[in-house]
Amino acid sequence: MSRKAFINAQRIVVKIGSALLTAGGKGLNKSAIGAWVEQITALKQQGKEIILVSSGSVAEGMARLSIKKRPKTLHELQAVAAVGQMGLIKMFENKFQKHGLHAAQVLLTHDDLSDRKRYLNAKNTLLTLLDFNVIPVVNENDTVATDEIRFGDNDTLAALVANLVEADLLIILTDQQGLFDADPSIKANAQLIKHAEIDDPLLDEVAGDSQSGLGRGGMITKVNAARLASRSGASTVIVSGAIHNIIKNVLMGKNLGTYLISTLAPLAARKQWLAAQLQLKGTLSLDAGAVDVLKKKGKSLLAIGVKSIFGEFHRGDLVTCLDPNGKEIARGLINYDAKETRKIIGKSSQSFEKILGYVDDDELIHRNNMWVI
Repeated sequence: MSRKAFINAQRIVVKIGSALLTAGGKGLNKSAIGAWVEQITALKQQGKEIILVSSGSVAEGMARLSIKKRPKTLHELQAVAAVGQMGLIKMFENKFQKHGLHAAQVLLTHDDLSDRKRYLNAKNTLLTLLDFNVIPVVNENDTVATDEIRFGDNDTLAALVANLVEADLLIILTDQQGLFDADPSIKANAQLIKHAEIDDPLLDEVAGDSQSGLGRGGMITKVNAARLASRSGASTVIVSGAIHNIIKNVLMGKNLGTYLISTLAPLAARKQWLAAQLQLKGTLSLDAGAVDVLKKKGKSLLAIGVKSIFGEFHRGDLVTCLDPNGKEIARGLINYDAKETRKIIGKSSQSFEKILGYVDDDELIHRNNMWVI
């Protein structure tokens, strides 16, 4: 997709970072929010579908409670987020109502997307809101999320939402112009990367951590988010949200920010769900023959091709598959629990009954329940 093709993008996910929303931590930036809402309203009038992913609940809560340093303990963060969420959604609703539109608050945890039924329910809810001409405002449900079920940052959440609704484009608005080939705060002649293919290894070398201290994500999380979004065929633009009419200009194909081009064919819906899961329950180490069968022949994973396993998991849990060099090459839903798997790895399926006393499935992971990278 060239930038000019953005004109035809129909369903767009827009993520706005904490530093932008809260004017560097000084409370909600009313004028900036008003400007973004005005742009989104104009795009809605053109028939575009927009989903907002909004950071800022913790930063807004800190401002309301006059807290200078971001809390570190989970219960303090959850309490501050609960306070900030009230101001955040109220602000969006008030701004959109001035243009005759409604906003809807959608709070998600990773558990909502790791369970297949809840994943589909979240998808249907978002699509129904779009049908109602409502702007969904998505945020992580900080007040109930534990460390085990956190997305980690709203860049990741935005990418998963892009997968969820099969968006055409992900726009990540940040307080930086885009991704540079070096740290511009250190190297004066650092150059903005205008475009790159999503699998370009250079991206990992040049992306850094968060500089503002308000959010949880730096440029590396934005690059990883773009890679997640690409699994459903969405390309990503990382760009400064402070630029005048930035959302409209991006969708007009203007050469702004960093355009990370998806080179992947969209995955089937079920395999998108598998690919999007961040909570892996176990690891299988495969031999070269098994890797070849999965990558080149598209077949199921048999126990005979597994050399070792790590972790404790149950039947139906998500596990990752590594090649002999330790690189992830697939992930899928396993048909046996960890105790059973340890007994049958390296063995043919014909021997399962003798080893276990029963046979549930001939395959360790069926190809329909597997995503191969």
